Order: sequence, then structure tokens, then C-alpha cells
Amino acid sequence: MYWLLMASYYFYMCWNYKYAVLIFAATLVTYLSGIWIKKVRDKGKDNSTKTLKWLVAMSFIVTLGILFVFKYLDLAIDSVNTFLNIFHISLISNPFSLLLPVGISFYTFQTLGYVIDVYRGDVDAEKNFFRYALFVSFFPQLVAGPIERSKNLLGQIRDLDKKRMWNYEGFVSGFGLMLYGLFMKMVIADRVSLFVDGVYNDLYLAGTVETVLAAVGFSIQIYTDFAGYSAIAIGAARMMGFNLMENFNTPYLATSIADFWHRWHISLSTWFRDYLYIPLGGNRKGKWRKYLNLMITFWVSGLWHGAAWHYVVWGGIHGFYQVVGDLLKPAREKCRKLLNISEEPVSYKIGQIFITYCLTTFAWIFFRSSSMLEAAKFIKHMITRFNPWVLFDESLYEYGLDSREVLILLFALCILIIGSLIRYKKGEDVGKFLYKQNLMFRWIVFLFFIITIIVFGEYGVDFSSAQFIYFAF
Repeated sequence: MYWLLMASYYFYMCWNYKYAVLIFAATLVTYLSGIWIKKVRDKGKDNSTKTLKWLVAMSFIVTLGILFVFKYLDLAIDSVNTFLNIFHISLISNPFSLLLPVGISFYTFQTLGYVIDVYRGDVDAEKNFFRYALFVSFFPQLVAGPIERSKNLLGQIRDLDKKRMWNYEGFVSGFGLMLYGLFMKMVIADRVSLFVDGVYNDLYLAGTVETVLAAVGFSIQIYTDFAGYSAIAIGAARMMGFNLMENFNTPYLATSIADFWHRWHISLSTWFRDYLYIPLGGNRKGKWRKYLNLMITFWVSGLWHGAAWHYVVWGGIHGFYQVVGDLLKPAREKCRKLLNISEEPVSYKIGQIFITYCLTTFAWIFFRSSSMLEAAKFIKHMITRFNPWVLFDESLYEYGLDSREVLILLFALCILIIGSLIRYKKGEDVGKFLYKQNLMFRWIVFLFFIITIIVFGEYGVDFSSAQFIYFAF
């Protein structure tokens, strides 16, 4: 346990050793909160409920206060200055110049989830500080999730002495999943990012074709980037004998926006469901309160992703999709009956998947853009600059990917589709699927991934390596 804890802190300090103080502070505050909550509950005094709520509130204030200062202070000051400027009032200056600590949103939510679980009585407060510190800082999932629940990861750490660290099945399936994650990141995500960045950097020249392809490209990039990291994290943990929660389940095969959020960033979406949406009342207090709770949850989700209003708009769009989808459900059912449209044929499901993908891809424009102004310009170029001829004059190759790179990308996407179909049809990730195959086939696939990553992966002296997108959150 101690070796893992030291390795986790060393891993985190490789980015900036000073910010280890922040993760230690979050760990200490929430650890003490858990201990005090348990003591108050064990005493069982008449005012214990009020005291427990105060302890939870103080833990939230301190932990979220750290997150606010390092992530949202600039946004708050800029927003206040924008408002004050309307009345020609002198502007507020930011007294700090702080870099965003990598992974701060992930470990903050993981610690807050622990405090709530202890308050609800779902888990016992952890008495061993070092054990709890490992739960917060476990290095495979520290900087970009999955956001683990105390029931799962902390429970495994508590049983660490009983755990058999070497497990052939876990090691082989974890290794295969790590290779698949590296393939997604290095061969697909980093390659398609060259084209997406090229279009955004020359947006003033881009037309309909370039912007549509860039929007589709970013939907692929963010999925393979983030799901790739999750696969690496889950695979690395599995090789050491730990089972982390699944974070992606073929999200672009979702048949509705609600279904998309059951498949995308599962650890975060379930966190918001259990710790925000349901406590707000969920769907128990009437239709319109349900819609308000949905919008609040998605606005907060957008803000969690980034300290800028275009992230909030992105979250709001997804909330709006779900509200409108629920409101139009009776009308859709009437139309289906009127037009005699059956839900059984595969064509109907393909249509649902296509519409859901288009909606999510449109929303990604606000996520990828650096501001609302850039998002508006991107959409304007998409609908006003019709230029189909660029598909035939090779001018698309000027945006970062030549014909050879495009062919490599298309080949890699075929592999991605196969991996997605395995997960969709078999109900298991690529690593577990490969473990069940014959030894020769398994190693052929392993060697294929290794060679493909080495030969076609985007890295080296001439490549400016793109960090994982979600490291910024």
C-alpha cells in the first residue's frame, strides 16, 4: 500500500510538485470530515443530524473553495468585470496568477463523493489515513478518472492485504485494454486532432465541408482521446489487481441523448445523478421541477468541464435536448402510429443512432471552440459557405493530414468500429474479449497493436504531442 501511495504522489508531482499540497489538503479535510461524521453518528445525540450537515457543508466549502480559486476565480472576475463595465465602474483585478492543477476536478469530486457516502451511511469512515490517501491519489485514474466510488476502490484498498496481486487473467486482459487505449489515443485521436486544429486555426478560410468534417473529427477525437485514457487507466489498474468502473460504453451507438449519457463518461454522469440530480428532487416533484433539475445538473456538468461560459452552454444544450425530447415524446408516438412506423426494424434504430450522433456532434462545437464567438463563427461558416468542390480539388489536405495520413486514419477507424462492435455485442471490453481467445490469435492482435502504435502513432521530434484533453479538467 505504501509503495503504491508513494508512486501515486510521485506520478502527480511529475507535473508540478507544488500542487501535491492541494491533493494532500483535499485528502486531509475529507478524511477528517469522515472521521468526525462517524463519531457524531456513533454518539447519537438529539442534534446529531444538524451537526452532520454542518460537517458535510464545511467539507464542501473547503474542498470546493480550493477548486474555485484554482479553476473558476478567473471566470468569476471576468464575469463581474463584464457586468461592471456596463455601468462604467472600475474593474476588479485578479490578485493571483495560478496554473490549473492537473486532475483537480476529478479528485475533488472523488473526495466529496466519499464524504457524502459516509454521511449517508453507505460506507464506513476510513480510519487509516494512508489507505484513504491512496484511494484519493491512486495514480492510474488520478488525473482523468474514472471518478471512483468509495464502495468500489476504497473497498479494494481495504482488502489489499488479502488481494493476490498477480492474476493472469487480469494481467493479460489489462495489457490488451492498455494497448487498445494507446491505439485510440496515439493512432486516432492525435492524428485527427491535426485536421481539427488546422480547421480551427484557419477558420476564416473554412467553408461548409471543412467545418462539418472538423465537427465530425472532433467528435472522434474527444471520444478516442478520453476513452483511450480510460482504457489505459482501467487496464493498468487491472494488471495490478484492481477493478475500476467502466467509463465508456459505445456512446456513439446511443439511441437518444439520455442513452448517450448512460454511455459517455459514466463515472461523472452517475456522480451527478446520485449526488446532485436526485438530491435536487430528481423526477419526484413533478414534470417542470424535473426539467429544472435536469437543466441545473447539465449546467453544472458543463461548468465542471471548464471555467468558461461556452462549456456551460454545451451542458445546457444537452439538458435542453433531454427536456425537449421528453416534451415531444407523446407527439413522436402519435406520428409513429399515424405513419405506421414500427420501432422493431434495425433501420429505425439506425435512424435514432444517426440523429443522436448529429445532435451530440453539434453540441461538441461549443465544447471545442475557445469562446462563444468562435462557436458562432464556426456554425455560420458551416451553414453559409457551401463548397462541395473542395472534396475533389485536394485542398482538404492543407489542413494537417495528407492523403497517406487520411488512409491511415480510415484504417484505424475501421479497427475502432470493430472494437466498438465487440463491446456492443459481447458486453465486454476489448481486453476481456482477447483474453478469451486462443493464445496465438491473442498475441497476433497484441503484436498488431504494438507495431501499429510504433509505426503509425503520432509522436517523435517533429510532432507536438497533444496531452489528453481531459487532463485540463
